[in-house]
Amino acid sequence: MTVQLYQGDYREIMPQLVDTKIDAIIADPPYGCKNDCDYTRFTGGLAPAHNYANVVGDDTPFDPAPWLGYPKVILWGYQFFADKVPAGTVLVWLKKRDSQMGTFLSDCELAWQKGGKGVFLFRHIWSGFDRETERGKSLHPTQKPIALMRWCIERVTKPGATVLDPFMGSGPTGVACVEMGRNFIGIEVEEDYFKIAQKRIAEAEELNHQIRG
Repeated sequence: MTVQLYQGDYREIMPQLVDTKIDAIIADPPYGCKNDCDYTRFTGGLAPAHNYANVVGDDTPFDPAPWLGYPKVILWGYQFFADKVPAGTVLVWLKKRDSQMGTFLSDCELAWQKGGKGVFLFRHIWSGFDRETERGKSLHPTQKPIALMRWCIERVTKPGATVLDPFMGSGPTGVACVEMGRNFIGIEVEEDYFKIAQKRIAEAEELNHQIRG
């Protein structure tokens, strides 16, 4: 199993990977929704919240075109670019408890998977500070749980495959790949998030090494 991490804009990094066999793209790209990542605005300072820097690239509409030619593709944020991709499989991440439905932010998040025509649900509670896993301080304003990325990886790859995440963020796809025996290539433009991802993936590699002896 190999891990390759690059800090920079994917448009500058991808030419270096032109001869690299990539089996799947699994990513949570900037959607182009101009999200204000100062989450303290929801609490008025009366409850704990995070004030993140806005996501690089979120000020322009996301273009999925560079990734559509790969054999396996999963891209989160489907509702923001649905008119730019062919019909495919829809993945739904239900992230709230029944009692939380219709409150605060969205109940679910959607992803587009290349090929097929089904709709598949993954339920994993991840709403504010109410989380099934990875409780504690958030690392990224649009952070996804490792459990969700494991589900994605399992859907489209087998052990030994190479997964590319060109919008790595805090690295959940990379951690999941290490845990599941997939090769991983990660690209992240923001230096601070790159360092977070680098640390998390290195820790996952060390733990994996200890487990396997």
